[in-house]
Amino acid sequence: MLKHLPTEMRHDKRLTCKPDESLPLVRPARKFLTTGWMKVLPAPFVLLFTFQTAFAQDPELKSTTAPVIKTQDTTIRKLLEDVQRITDNDKQNSTAIQALLQGKEIDNITKYELIKNNIINASETYYLLNKKIIDLKSRTTTNNLDVFITSLNNPESKALGFSLSDRIVELVEKIILKNKGDKSEKNSKIVESTKSIINSPIFQSFTSLTPPLAIANSVMNFLHSVSVNNKQINQKSLQEFEKELNKYVVYYTALNDANQKFEYGLNFNKDQLSLLQDNLFDHLSFTATSLKFPAPQKGNQGLSQTMNEYFFDFKKEKVVDYFAKLEEKYTKGKRIDYESLLRENSSLKEVNNQLEDLVLQTKRFENLYNEYFTLLDSYYTKVNNSLKIAQDNGLADKSIIDAKQAEFRNLKTEAVAEIQASINIRELYSNTEKIKYRYRIF
Repeated sequence: MLKHLPTEMRHDKRLTCKPDESLPLVRPARKFLTTGWMKVLPAPFVLLFTFQTAFAQDPELKSTTAPVIKTQDTTIRKLLEDVQRITDNDKQNSTAIQALLQGKEIDNITKYELIKNNIINASETYYLLNKKIIDLKSRTTTNNLDVFITSLNNPESKALGFSLSDRIVELVEKIILKNKGDKSEKNSKIVESTKSIINSPIFQSFTSLTPPLAIANSVMNFLHSVSVNNKQINQKSLQEFEKELNKYVVYYTALNDANQKFEYGLNFNKDQLSLLQDNLFDHLSFTATSLKFPAPQKGNQGLSQTMNEYFFDFKKEKVVDYFAKLEEKYTKGKRIDYESLLRENSSLKEVNNQLEDLVLQTKRFENLYNEYFTLLDSYYTKVNNSLKIAQDNGLADKSIIDAKQAEFRNLKTEAVAEIQASINIRELYSNTEKIKYRYRIF
């Protein structure tokens, strides 16, 4: 034990020190023991540090082996690891929060841009759809085609090489009067009465396409009534006359059936277009009100006129200007507060979500547009069939019928091309495709 003591103590010299002076062994440690951080070190660590300091002070102590402290201080390491882990978590959380905020901002921008573009494109779709509804409603066929059909159905026309009026008079003279129309006053009166029926103002004022049928029916009734008091007009003559007249009646009946079905189809098509226009008016009113535009007002005038006048104010350029002013209002510094814009103008979301109905309306118009040409094709077939009946019944030569059918085919082709160019359904398609109505905003 003594050989480990300081030299002064081995020589049995007394230690002389002042009252406040530390022993040589602990003097080097005084400075460290007075510092504040030593208070937090564990006792084993302090003891070890003190011993190593003394060992360095005395050369003789160097030859001894320092004791090894096997106890590992896991508390400090664990604290340091916890601090590092918390720091890392803070960084990760901060990054995640920034990413969420940035993602939310991007999401708001995306929503706004989608709404904006959809409504701007919808404003143009409203205008185009209304314009094309009005155009299709005003269609029957075309002027040239109408003239062609009217000429075929006109009793005075010789479009097929004969006039129904003349043929009826000829049949009366040939079959009923046996070519003796000028032999007696009675016969002359029958001819004149027949001509009077044909030229009656009643038939001339018919707005429908059935004058030939009405004339044939009236002449037959007249001859049956005359036969009661005129023995020259027998039942056999009346049957023969009716048989020949029926050849014309069958032709005009087929033509009249074609005209009536086409007219009925057109009227139904127009009714559906009017209903579609009413729905368009309601949808436009909702959108305009949501955008704080004055809503269209129904008055005493027709809906088509009301809509046309409204589109002088509600147009694509003004909707673009509306969004420009909206963005200016919510601009703070150099950026737009999209979150506030969407929150305080929630009606924009609803307008966007209702655009699917507008797209469905354009598809409904497309169906009605295609139905019109289906009607025209059916009409074309029926008119050609009536012309074939005229040929089969010997009313007109085959060359004349062939020429008329070729003329009708050309007129129909021209009518289709004219209507397609006027309505331009592709224009409506292209604009409607710009509306991303499947993306609903909540």
